[in-house]
Amino acid sequence: MSDRFSFQRLFAIMLKELIQLRRDRLTFAMMVGIPIIQMTLFGFAINGDPKRLPTAVIAQENTVYTRSLVRALENSGYFQIVRPSISEREAEMMLAEGRVQFVLTVPAGFARALERGERPALLVEADATDPSATGNAIAAVQQLATSALQHDLTGPLRSLQPGPPPFEWRIQRRYNPEGITQYNVVPGLMGVILTMTMIMMTALGVTREVERGTMENLLATPVHAVEVMVGKIAPYIAIGYVQVSIILLAARFVFHVPFVGSVPLLLLGVLAFIAASLTVGITISSIAKSQMQAMQMTFFFFLPSILLSGFMFPFRGMPQWAQFIGEALPLTHFLRLIRGVLLKGNGPAEMWVHVWPLLLFTAVVLAIGLKRFRRTLD
Repeated sequence: MSDRFSFQRLFAIMLKELIQLRRDRLTFAMMVGIPIIQMTLFGFAINGDPKRLPTAVIAQENTVYTRSLVRALENSGYFQIVRPSISEREAEMMLAEGRVQFVLTVPAGFARALERGERPALLVEADATDPSATGNAIAAVQQLATSALQHDLTGPLRSLQPGPPPFEWRIQRRYNPEGITQYNVVPGLMGVILTMTMIMMTALGVTREVERGTMENLLATPVHAVEVMVGKIAPYIAIGYVQVSIILLAARFVFHVPFVGSVPLLLLGVLAFIAASLTVGITISSIAKSQMQAMQMTFFFFLPSILLSGFMFPFRGMPQWAQFIGEALPLTHFLRLIRGVLLKGNGPAEMWVHVWPLLLFTAVVLAIGLKRFRRTLD
C-alpha cells in the first residue's frame, strides 16, 4: 500500500459517505429541514414587538369619550378589542386564563369629570407575567393621553387641549408588577427541561433495546403493546417529578419566584404534561431505527416547541399560522398552566383550560404510537 496521498482513495471514501447518507433518508431530511425551519421561524414567526394584543373593556358608561378611547387604542396597533363591554368578574377570569392581555376600565362619571376639567383616571390592567409582551403596548398607552380625545375636545372644551392631558392613565401590571424576568423564565424552564429530557430519555431508551436485541427477548414474553408502552413510560414519570422538585426548590429559594397558587394542584398539571412528553418519546422510538435518528427527531420536535411556545418570544407577537402550530404543542399550554398557578394563583377551573389540550394531545399521540408500535412488533 502506497504511503502517498491518493485522490482516488479520497474520492472513493467521499462517494461511500454520500451513498450511505442517501440511504439514511431521515438524517438527510434533518440536515435540510432544520435550517429551513430555523430560517422560517426566525425570519417570519419571531417578533419581539407584539401587536394587536387582545383587550377587553369594562365600560361603566358608554359615551362619545369611551368610544374615542377604544378607537384610539385600536389605532395604535397594539390593542385589539375582543370584548367591548364585560363585567369586572368576567374580566378577572379572562386575565387569569390568559384569554386577554389587557383590560381597560372606564369608570362611571368619567365624562362629567372630564368636562369639568378634573382629569379623571382610566385604569388599564395588564397581564404582565411576560414583561416583554406588554412593555411596548404600555408605553404606547401612555402616549395616547394627549391625543386620544383631541377630536372630541372642541367648542367649550377646547380649553382642555393645551396644558396637561385631560385625563390620566393608571397602569396596573398584574401578577408581576416589577417586571422581573425571572418570574417568567424560571417557571418556563421547567417545561423546557421536561420536554427535552422526557422525550429524549424515552426515545433513546426504547431504541437502545431494539439496537441491542433485548427487545426481542421482551417480545417473547406474553405482553401486549400497550403494556410495553406504559411499562416504559411509568419509571420516567418518577424521574420527571424529581426534576420538577429540584426546579421548584430553586425557583422558590434561589430566584424567589412567588408561589401564589397551590403546589399540589400544580403537580397534578405536571403529570398531564409529563405524560404528553413521554408519549412523544415512545412514538419517536417506534419510528427511529437507531439512537442517532431518535436524537435527531427529538431535536426536530424540541426546536419548534421552544421557539413557538412563548418561552423565548411573546406568543402573541407571532403570525396566525405560527400561533396555530404553537397551540398544537404541549409546551405552550404547560407554560400557561404553570405561570397561571404560580403567579396568578389559578385554581382547577382556570387550569382546566390548559389541561384538556394536554390530555387530547396525549391521547392522539398515544394512539399513533400504539399503531406504529404494533406494526414494529409484527
